[in-house]
Amino acid sequence: MSARVQDELKKKLITEDDYTWKTGESLKYIGGVDISFLKDDSSVACGTLVVLDFETLDVVYEDFVLVEIEVPYVAGFLGFREAPVFLQLLEKMQNGSHPFYPQLLMIDGNGILHPRGFGSACHLGVLANLPTIGIGKNLHHVDGLTNSRVRELMEAEENLNSDFISLIGDSGNILGAAINSSRGSFKPIFVSVGHRVSLASAVEVVRRTCKYRVPEPIRQADIRSRDYLRKHH
Repeated sequence: MSARVQDELKKKLITEDDYTWKTGESLKYIGGVDISFLKDDSSVACGTLVVLDFETLDVVYEDFVLVEIEVPYVAGFLGFREAPVFLQLLEKMQNGSHPFYPQLLMIDGNGILHPRGFGSACHLGVLANLPTIGIGKNLHHVDGLTNSRVRELMEAEENLNSDFISLIGDSGNILGAAINSSRGSFKPIFVSVGHRVSLASAVEVVRRTCKYRVPEPIRQADIRSRDYLRKHH
């Protein structure tokens, strides 16, 4: 785990649409990954991969792996801890030539909305060479962005009829979007580019996969991950 390795991976990052499907046409299988830890032993984790049909949002594939994680959590370097677990699940699926292999992957973590501009969604996207979207439940306070500033913007008159705002840092860079994904909620989710997807496409995919606050691929991965741990430990 090092800043140097992260910087090398970051050189491979693609932040524009780089895929053969269009969101309304041939995007069929969308994946979500999540990791749950045992309450009494945080070194034991369950990595979960689910794949949903993009049209129906039905889960068409799920797989789990129980692992012992030896990499410590270090802020800003979460990808080093979690990506190897998810890669294991993706490789297993790929090696089996599974027809539901995801065309796009959502990660419960950030993409470029990150102190070093390279969150776990970028990390996994580059290593798996898959289009990825980062979904943050909490805002990373980077480049001058704060919760109060985001709330002010969302409640500003010109944005009242919109369900999302762009997150523009002090640098002038657009780092992601805050989306009010469920009606009546003032708890936005924070969407950012992971790899090989533009922010506009990421926002469109997220909008179309939200039944509740969190997009369904992430929500299902989280529910099933915790359920698996309960049953197997």
